Amino acid sequence: MKIMAICGSGLGSSFMVEMNIKKVLKKLNIEAEVEHSDLSSATPGAADLFVMARDIADSASVPAGQLVVLSNIVDINELEAKLRAYFEAHPVN
Repeated sequence: MKIMAICGSGLGSSFMVEMNIKKVLKKLNIEAEVEHSDLSSATPGAADLFVMARDIADSASVPAGQLVVLSNIVDINELEAKLRAYFEAHPVN
């Protein structure tokens, strides 16, 4: 399982979201490779799941089923709730 945190430039905010994803995955006891990148790198084959803010999600070229959209990228509780829901619907082996 590979997860990409995406922001417009692939720098600060996506790195922060990457760190938060890692914290949440540890809490959920889920193993995954997590990276951060810019919006142009968010292509269907680049990762299994993409996490990004609502303001750039409409510009993403990935299927909705591979996308977790955050209203507030600094809200780790929102991130946890959305990742938990994703993994309940898509269990990892």
